Amino acid sequence: MKIKENLTRYEDFKYVLQDVGNLYLGAGFSYEELLLNEAVPFKLKAILRQYVLKEADPENTLESQFYYLEKDSFLYEIFSQLKIRIKGQVQKEKKHLFGKSTVVYQEKIYTLQEITQINLAKKKASGLLISEIIVSQMGMMMFSV
Repeated sequence: MKIKENLTRYEDFKYVLQDVGNLYLGAGFSYEELLLNEAVPFKLKAILRQYVLKEADPENTLESQFYYLEKDSFLYEIFSQLKIRIKGQVQKEKKHLFGKSTVVYQEKIYTLQEITQINLAKKKASGLLISEIIVSQMGMMMFSV
């Protein structure tokens, strides 16, 4: 039963939502799964096939791709053209009235530049969890394939 609960929690990070300005992708998706998902726009699939998958492994999840993304890579250039932002949570210490403290997760939306400026040691120390990738509809529209 416990394995099924963990599987359900993992599946919670696999979703595709759209509004007028953005496309929201759960960070649990691999590139392979995105290409097979019917809710993902054709243009994004074309960008993934023609550019991203030449540089990345199809089995990479979005979470790991953006966690380890480096600023001087070709993938960074592609993602910056798409005006991607990353929703993540970091651990923060919350102090209570009587001096007791607990660790809570604080949600923040990072730009590509912000997420790549944080070195790997700081990401691990802060307990960074990447939950969502936000793709600008305008960035996707302006991207020429």
